[in-house]
Amino acid sequence: MSTTDDQGTRSCVSCGINIAGTNAAAFKCPDCGAQIYRCAKCRKQSNLYECPDCGFMGP
Repeated sequence: MSTTDDQGTRSCVSCGINIAGTNAAAFKCPDCGAQIYRCAKCRKQSNLYECPDCGFMGP
């Protein structure tokens, strides 16, 4: 199980901030299908992210 799913918390996989109630993106990992959350700032800056379940990296 992904650490982002624990206790219903949602944090940006790139910077780690709590994204509850913000303009964030939620999508499934292209490799394993795990749920990934990214804040608007990291999305806009195209910061890299890494899937906490399988290690897939993307922009």
